[in-house]
Formats: sequence, C-alpha cells, structure tokens
Amino acid sequence: MKEPAVTDSSCLIVLERVDQLELLPALFHPLLASPTVRDEFSSQPEWLQVQAPSNTALVNVLRLIMGEGEAEAIALAIERQYLLILDDRKARTWAKRLGIRLIGTAGILVRAKRAGLLGAVRPILEDMEVAGFRMSPQLKQEVLRLAGE
Repeated sequence: MKEPAVTDSSCLIVLERVDQLELLPALFHPLLASPTVRDEFSSQPEWLQVQAPSNTALVNVLRLIMGEGEAEAIALAIERQYLLILDDRKARTWAKRLGIRLIGTAGILVRAKRAGLLGAVRPILEDMEVAGFRMSPQLKQEVLRLAGE
C-alpha cells in the first residue's frame, strides 16, 4: 500500500539526477509538494500534486530559520498529517521537534529495495554522491546496513 507524503525539492532533484525519480510514485500516493518546491524542482510530473499550505503564519515563522521550500513542506505535512520527505539537517531537526514523521532520500532507497523496486542501494547511493548529494560516512553505512548490503 502506498503511503501519502509531502516532499521537499532535494529528494526530487537528486532522484531525477540519478534516474530514479519513478521510485516516488511507486512508493507514495498522493505525493504533495508546495508551489515553492515545484518551482525549485522546475518540473511537475503528473503524479506530483501541488498544494500550498494554508497556515501562512507557520510558514512565515519557519522561514526565519530555514528555506521557504522546507518551511512550506513542514507546514503542509502538519496540515495533512503525512509523512515528510526531507533531507536538510536543520529542517529535519525542526520537523522532529514538531512531531512530524520523516524519511530522507536515502531512506526511500531502503524502502524501495524492501518493496522489490531496487536490486541494490549501494550503486545508487554512489551515483547520488557523484551528483552532489552529501551524506556522512556513518549515514551511508547505516543505510547500507538497513538495505542488507
């Protein structure tokens, strides 16, 4: 069963760069993004639903400490009570404080492997690093452990 989720742009951008964007609609439905996230991604696949958060006061407060896309994604995840796909460390810290369930791009790869959508996570992680995705060596090892690699 696919889980509803809200995404920030980093996941969309990096998965597109490594030709794995179709993992998202295979795992999540509906998948929501704010207008700012859509603009940061610069395309809109048919499966990505664009919705603005209604709590503009929360967005404005969050924008004082993080980017607009992250702020809107957090507000939208709170409003819809959906899983939030988010990679930015500072934004993740605040999302956790607000009680939002989170997954990052690397976690999506683990979920995709467990669902039988990927044969291996390691080559995609390496492609992501080449494409500019940053992760600590500890996170990479944990992701590979969770993926059984």
